[in-house]
Amino acid sequence: MKSHKGVSDLDWVTGIQNAINYVEEHLTDEIDFDLVSKEAACSNFYFQRIFSILCGITLGDYIRSRRLTLAGNELCGADTKVIDVALKYGYESPESFTRAFTKFHGITPSEAKKDGSKLKSFSRLSVKISLSGGNIMNYKIIEKEAFDIIEKVETHTVDNSENAKSIPDFWTRSHKDGTVKMLTELTTDRTFIFGVCYGNLSKDAKTFDYSIAAKCDSNTAIPKGFRKNTIPARTWAVFECKGAMPNAMQNMWHKIVSEFFPTSGYEPTYEMDIEAYTEGNMSNPDYCSEIWVPVVKK
Repeated sequence: MKSHKGVSDLDWVTGIQNAINYVEEHLTDEIDFDLVSKEAACSNFYFQRIFSILCGITLGDYIRSRRLTLAGNELCGADTKVIDVALKYGYESPESFTRAFTKFHGITPSEAKKDGSKLKSFSRLSVKISLSGGNIMNYKIIEKEAFDIIEKVETHTVDNSENAKSIPDFWTRSHKDGTVKMLTELTTDRTFIFGVCYGNLSKDAKTFDYSIAAKCDSNTAIPKGFRKNTIPARTWAVFECKGAMPNAMQNMWHKIVSEFFPTSGYEPTYEMDIEAYTEGNMSNPDYCSEIWVPVVKK
């Protein structure tokens, strides 16, 4: 199977840095996230996901912080009009600019114009992969046959990084409304409950499907509101996570993106990825889970 062209074809670091350079060159323009992701040769969804994992900040927050930093520099001790700076950096009114500016800097734009005012600065990102060695990552490469799942699916958006809030909300609702309990009762394999993130291969796509799922067989009755789907036969990189959620999972994703893919000789297919959760107390430091990523050789 031929892999979808992605960040790894350019080199992960180069792709992200190209996108950051594009953002920096257009901070006074309306920035289209689709165009940013194309600089990294990646879909909008996967670019924003990789950016957040590598940089520890969402793309939207990065742009906002950089604009407010530059706005502060222009106002500091100058005769520049607040309204001119507000419009330059994409704010529709002095009021909205003042709220954002004050939240970021701790002082108003008018106060920033005074001599000796103290402002905050968010510096331009330069992405580097530091290979210091000594890190242990437990993983295995497995050939899996196709398998069926029963799943509850919702569509999420990467706009304004809404998925960072909407997916945890989806899990909370699913525990409360009995979705997870029903999947546990219907599954043919109680080893895992899955969180399946379907990567949209369209480079202009801003939405993607995410499901909470479990394995099933051909005889499983599908309740209303659920669907049956087949996960295709693939080569999977399976990573072991040990520790309390969500930190253990987030830390492992960072290792996968920053250490495994740049050096392993494998690249993701960008079709999907699966977080596999076991039964047990997720806040326990010994809690075990896995991340499954379909891969191909570079």
